[in-house]
Amino acid sequence: MNMRRKTCLALMIVWMAVIFTFSARPADESEEDSLRVGMLLGRIFVPEFEEWSREKQYEFAEKVDHPVRKTAHASEYAVLGLLAAGICIRGGEEERRYRRDLFLPWGIAAAYAATDEFHQLFVPGRSGQVSDVLLDSAGALAGLLLLTGIRKYRRKKT
Repeated sequence: MNMRRKTCLALMIVWMAVIFTFSARPADESEEDSLRVGMLLGRIFVPEFEEWSREKQYEFAEKVDHPVRKTAHASEYAVLGLLAAGICIRGGEEERRYRRDLFLPWGIAAAYAATDEFHQLFVPGRSGQVSDVLLDSAGALAGLLLLTGIRKYRRKKT
C-alpha cells in the first residue's frame, strides 16, 4: 500500500470517529450546535442581523436549522467518500477503473451511513432514519462525482 493510500486510510478512520462522535451526542446538544451555526449564518449573510431582537435571531436560526443539519450530513459523507476514494483509486485510464473508483468508495460511505443511523437508535433523543442514510449516501456520491469530473478534466488537459 502506497503512502497516499495509507494516509487516506488513517484520515478516513479519524473522520469516521468524528462522525461517530457527532452522532453520539444527545439530541439537545446537537440542536444547540445547529442553532449556533444558524446564528453565525445570520451574522454573516443577513444585513442588520445584529440589530434584530434576540427572539427574531433565534427564529431565523430555527428556520435554517433543518437545511443546516442536512447540509452537514451530506458534507461529512462527501468527505468520507473522497477519503475512501483515496484508498480505492489505483490509477489507470481504463473506464472500468472509474466505475470501481466510484462505486467501491460510495459503498463504503453508504454502509457507514447505515451503521451510523443504527447507532443513533441508542442515543438519547436521536433516531435512526432511512432518509438520513439516503442523504448521506447522496452526499458521498456527490463528492465522488465531483472527484470523477476533476479527474476527467485533468486527463483531458494533459
